Formats: sequence, C-alpha cells, structure tokens
Amino acid sequence: MLMLQKAAERLLEWYQLNKRELPWREGRNPYYIWVSEIMLQQTRVEAVKPYFQRFLSELPTVRDLAACPAERLLKLWEGLGYYNRVRNMQKSAQIVVEKYGGEMPADYEALLALPGIGSYTAGAIASIAFGLPVPAVDGNVLRILARLEADSSDIAKQSVKKMREQQLLELVTDSACIPKLRENPGELNQAWMDLGAGICLPGGEPSCDSCPLKDFCKAHEKGEETAYPVKSKKLKKRLEDRTILLIQDGERLVLHKRPGKGLLAGLYEFPNLEGHLTEEEVLNWVEEKALFPIQIRSLDPAKHIFSHVEWHMIGYLIRVASFEGNLKDNYLLAEVKTVEEEYAIPSAFSAYARCLQMHLGPMRPEKENL
Repeated sequence: MLMLQKAAERLLEWYQLNKRELPWREGRNPYYIWVSEIMLQQTRVEAVKPYFQRFLSELPTVRDLAACPAERLLKLWEGLGYYNRVRNMQKSAQIVVEKYGGEMPADYEALLALPGIGSYTAGAIASIAFGLPVPAVDGNVLRILARLEADSSDIAKQSVKKMREQQLLELVTDSACIPKLRENPGELNQAWMDLGAGICLPGGEPSCDSCPLKDFCKAHEKGEETAYPVKSKKLKKRLEDRTILLIQDGERLVLHKRPGKGLLAGLYEFPNLEGHLTEEEVLNWVEEKALFPIQIRSLDPAKHIFSHVEWHMIGYLIRVASFEGNLKDNYLLAEVKTVEEEYAIPSAFSAYARCLQMHLGPMRPEKENL
C-alpha cells in the first residue's frame, strides 16, 4: 500500500500540470459527467466530443433526457452504437426525476442502483461531481496497476476488478495519507484516466519515458511493460454473411424497422438479407415486396464488427419505379434527407450510407477532417 500511496501522490502532481481540458469536466456537473462516461464506453475521447455537444445542446438536463421521444433519442445517439446504453440512460433519468426531483443523487449506492450504471460509472460521478471518496476502476486503472506491480492476474476476471476496487477504496478513504485527496477525491480517478489514455497505453508500447510512475513500475524495471496486463481472450465472434439493399424510388429510400428485441433492437436499417445473394435473388425479393425494379448495381463489400457477431456484407443499389402503395412488415419509404435528419441508422451501415452521400452521426462530411 505504501508504494501505491507514493505512486498516487506522484500521479496527482503530474495531473495538475497535464490534465486534459474536456467539456464534461467544466463545472463538475453530474449529468454531464454521467453522459460523457456512458458515451466513452467503447469510444475514443476525440470521437465522443461532437456527440456530447450535440446531445447536450438538445437535452441539457436530466428532465430533458427523461422526456425525450424514443426515436429522437436514438437519432441523437446515432453513430455511437450499443444503443441499450442510451435506453438505460433514459430509464435512469426517469427514475431520477421521479425519485430525486431531477437531481442526480449524491450517493454512490443510489447511483449504482440506476439502470446502466456500474461500479466504474457510479464511482466517476460520485467522486468527480460530488467529491465522495470512492474509486472508479476501469480498464485503464487495471492496466496501470498490473504494470506497476507486474501482476499477471487475469484482469478480465471480476474477482481481480473487485480486489482493485477494494485496494483503491482503502487508499482514497484514508485521505490523511494523501492530503490532496481530502479536497477532491475525483482528481485521482481522473488522473488514472488521463495516464491510461495518453501514456500507459493499451495494445502497444507505453510511453514510459514520459510516465510519472516509471520509478515505481515493476514491469518497467524488468523491461516487460507489454507483458502486462494479462487478459483472457474473448470468445470467437460468429461470422454472418449479409446482403444490404439500397432501394430508391426517386428521392425516397426504403427503410426497415428492426424488432424491439435482439441485435440493434428498434432501430432503422437498410433492408438486408441473410447470405450473399445474387442479383437475380435480390430482384425476386424486391418484386415480392410489390416494388418494381428498373435498375440494379452491385456495391463494394464491407465489414462490421459487433461485440459477438461479425457481419461480412455485400450490397446492391436498386432503382424502382414510383411506388404509391403501402409497404408492410415494418418497411417504409422516406426521403434521403429525412432519413439523415430523423431516423437512427446503426453505424454498421455506414459504408452503404456513403453510397447515398448520407452521413451517420453528428458531423457532416465536410467537417469530418477538421
């Protein structure tokens, strides 16, 4: 514990000089911190910034999130993926409005009880926004501590995470050992975040020469930084072949709304079929939908990786004659501009959206390289 205490003191000194300026750190607003932490799951900081700004410009308070129509909420989340995250956020916001008067509770256990908030997110909100002495242990913290101690424990195991949470809880609650923690316990949690994001990097060579903890790091002492952390391999992803159909009637596009449960539940998508279909098979399917194809063109293949499934896609652009009937089975027609502005399309279809000069997410194409 003494080594960890000294490392934490050094880390806090480094953080004061090197902390990142991030929009959700301004003012210690618990709602902003909550939104940012949920968005940052599976997504890089720089990628999150425009999504965060768009989301907060339309839903600036917990009450706004609680009352947002479901389809608009999904559209605001478009491009971030893992849509259950924002569905759980809305469930939590509704509980906060009903039970806490629209104010995030300044209590770790109360935060942890909200849908979609785990120990890390609860710790981040409680410590950063409310100054409560609780840890926030994520992959960054597990990686850094594994290297500091040259610990070969499997960080994918829940027991290892629990051990680290207890270890850091003892550290932050004994604030007498680190006087700076008395003023703002959240500073240490943010320092771990910044060190892991910029120096003690995953999946490659860490920048040890710039690390404030190199003098304490056993992995660095042994020259074995990349040997840690140890993490068991994930299950092999299931491969699926899909055929994506861009069906246009003039300026209108056929969309399909997915079922309310399962992968990409309740979102809109381009019609797609199992397997890699031939032109003839696709045309037969289109005609079965009472659409009359007049032109078909194959599109480049694309791939998208979900948490447990990997799609290998081929696509076709199909022009159909003007259609005035009613599509069935959750299919609809909408203008491309309307689709871009109002319907949430999963990023799995980004490659094919670009074929229509349609952009998914908060930024327009001309701004993407800024």
